[in-house]
Amino acid sequence: MISENKLFDLHCHSIFSDGELIPAELVRRLEVRGYSAVAITDHADPSNIDIIIPHLIKAADVMNGHFDTLLLPGVELTHVPPDLINEMASEARKLGAKIVVVHGETLSEPVAPGTNRAALESDIDILAHPGLISEEDVLLAASKGIFLELSARKGHCLSNGHVARLARTHNARLIVDSDGHAPDDFMNPGDAINIAKGAGLSDDEVTDLFNDVEDWLRTRFKLDI
Repeated sequence: MISENKLFDLHCHSIFSDGELIPAELVRRLEVRGYSAVAITDHADPSNIDIIIPHLIKAADVMNGHFDTLLLPGVELTHVPPDLINEMASEARKLGAKIVVVHGETLSEPVAPGTNRAALESDIDILAHPGLISEEDVLLAASKGIFLELSARKGHCLSNGHVARLARTHNARLIVDSDGHAPDDFMNPGDAINIAKGAGLSDDEVTDLFNDVEDWLRTRFKLDI
C-alpha cells in the first residue's frame, strides 16, 4: 500500500485559473502532507494557454529545490472544441508543459461529445474525469499509455467505477487525482487509497496503480523521487 512519500497529484489548479492558492502556497501545503510531486494544471483554451504555462514554468524553475515536493508545470485543456484539441496539445508541449491534461466528458458538465476521442488521439498524458467513456476509447488509451483519471472531485467522481471497470478489462492505466482547487480538496494517502478502492479496485490493484504512476514519473522526467 502507498505511503506519504509515494503520493502524487498530477491535476490541480492555482489562481492562474479557478484555484484559490498561488503556486508557492499550494506546493507548501502538499509538502506538509508528504507529497513527492504535484502538477499544477490550470484551465486553458486558446485565450490564455500562452499566459498560464510560462508563469507555471517560472514558478517551478525558481521554487524547485526549496520544497521537498517537486512542482511540474502543466495545463488542463478545458472545454476546447474537439477539433482544436490536437493543435492545442501540441502548443502546450512547445510552450514547455510537462503534464498535459484534457478535461474529459464528465457527467457533471456539458463537455462537447467527441472530446474524449480527440484527446486520446493527441499528445497528452491524462484524460481527466472521462465520464462514461466508451470501450473503444479505453482501448485507445491503453494502446497509447495515456492515464484515465479516477477523480476525487465532487461530480467528476460519479463515473469512477465505470472508468475503473473498463480500464481493468483492457489494461488501461489509471491515476487518482484531486482536481484540487482549494486547500481542503487535497488528499492524504488514505483519501487517495479510498478513491481507488471506492472505484472497485482491489488492494493489489491500488498498489499497482500508485507504483505505475511513480515509475512513469521516474522514467519520463528522470526524477529521483
